[in-house]
Amino acid sequence: MDTQLAIIGGGPAGYTAAFLAADLGMSVTLVDREPHLGGVCLLRGCIPSKALLHVAKAKSEAARLADWGVTFGAANLDLDAMRARKQRVIQTLTAGLKQLSVRRKVRVVRARATFEDSHTLHLEPAGSEPPEDDRLRFEHCILATGSEPAKIPLLDLPTDRVMNSTAALELPEVPESMLVVGGGYIGLEMGTIYAALGSRVSVVEMTGGLLPGVDRNLVKPLYKKLQSDFETIYLNTKVAAMADRNGAIEVVLEGDAKDGPRQFSRVLVAVGRRPNSADLRLEKTRVEVDERGVVVVNPRRRTADPHILAIGDVSGEPMLAHKAAHEGKVAVKALVGQPAEFAPRAIPAVVFTDPEIAWAGLTETEAKAQNRDVDVAQFPWAASGRARAVGRTDGTTKWLIDRASGRVVGCGIVGPGAGELIGEAVVAIEMGAAPRDLANAIHPHPTLSETLSSAADVHLGTATDLYRPKRI
Repeated sequence: MDTQLAIIGGGPAGYTAAFLAADLGMSVTLVDREPHLGGVCLLRGCIPSKALLHVAKAKSEAARLADWGVTFGAANLDLDAMRARKQRVIQTLTAGLKQLSVRRKVRVVRARATFEDSHTLHLEPAGSEPPEDDRLRFEHCILATGSEPAKIPLLDLPTDRVMNSTAALELPEVPESMLVVGGGYIGLEMGTIYAALGSRVSVVEMTGGLLPGVDRNLVKPLYKKLQSDFETIYLNTKVAAMADRNGAIEVVLEGDAKDGPRQFSRVLVAVGRRPNSADLRLEKTRVEVDERGVVVVNPRRRTADPHILAIGDVSGEPMLAHKAAHEGKVAVKALVGQPAEFAPRAIPAVVFTDPEIAWAGLTETEAKAQNRDVDVAQFPWAASGRARAVGRTDGTTKWLIDRASGRVVGCGIVGPGAGELIGEAVVAIEMGAAPRDLANAIHPHPTLSETLSSAADVHLGTATDLYRPKRI
């Protein structure tokens, strides 16, 4: 087989690149191991996890209605129905991607691809049907092979009682107790799901706080909420030993946790992800890979091999679907000679817990580490009429403003719907907006989106709902 552009990987990076390239007139062949397009994000990652987090949110909101005099009986969980509903969401989206690939005349080949040289891929069967040819010759190739859960030998026991996020999303059962190893966003989101379903969830994090690197004042409301939702949160603690004993996982912790071994029905290991760059025979090309397995690329997503580009998780942090999709567009535009490069001012990140945490651009933690001269303007949701009305006054919206330019360079939000609100912040940062631009833009009342303009008003000293006049 011959193709103008070969793409390895059918996730958000790969199919975005494939569809745009086809729209621009290129002949495209997309090679993927999975029977359906979508990658980890759609098949067993962000989409199914958010579907299940919707269930957790609905249960939490129902419980909050007790403050309004509305109470419900105990929830009746039907795991089979929940799994089926989750699967229908996935099937609907994968069917849409299949239809789009057909209409765009993108050739999709299910196979395992390895490099023979800088112009040839060797294809091995990945399913029951072998590819029509075992070689694919190309002019250019885009690596979009994604990432996989990181493994720690100490925690890699030969039992299904120890799970990664992929296995946990299959909802094998609602265990009586669960230990989540890792206090990052994956561990906290999965812990939130299982706690809502009835598991006694504990989290162990080796650093001094959940979500390491995220601004502490954004994490604080979530930490307070999870202290009531979870059974225990162990900080400055790590797993020293783990064994499968008597139908449970026995775990020995060391650090701030002082007491003896504990037993859990299941353990979820969520200690990050690693790029899928091994087993591609990249040594047959000029592509360079760093010590972490990340494929080295330039701003146009080109590797050291002039015929090969790399996008998405395999090209490094942050490992986020929206970042990967954007890189796919940059890579294709670069191939056709358009003036494109990957140079965003802000890449949004969202933790879909309750409350949600979202941020974009420079964080306060990064500003302090870099000695950046910034002003921080915060609007507490306790002063928001909408937050008061829905009983969610624990939120905060804040802007970081560069003192030299007077432009907003970062935003952080904690509270329900933070992930929906952060989009406005991304646009503001990318457009080089000043606080006055945000304050002068009329926001609908009463909404939580008002907090973005209200935080800008705080910086200007013109906040209506807070007495914080600008000091001259």
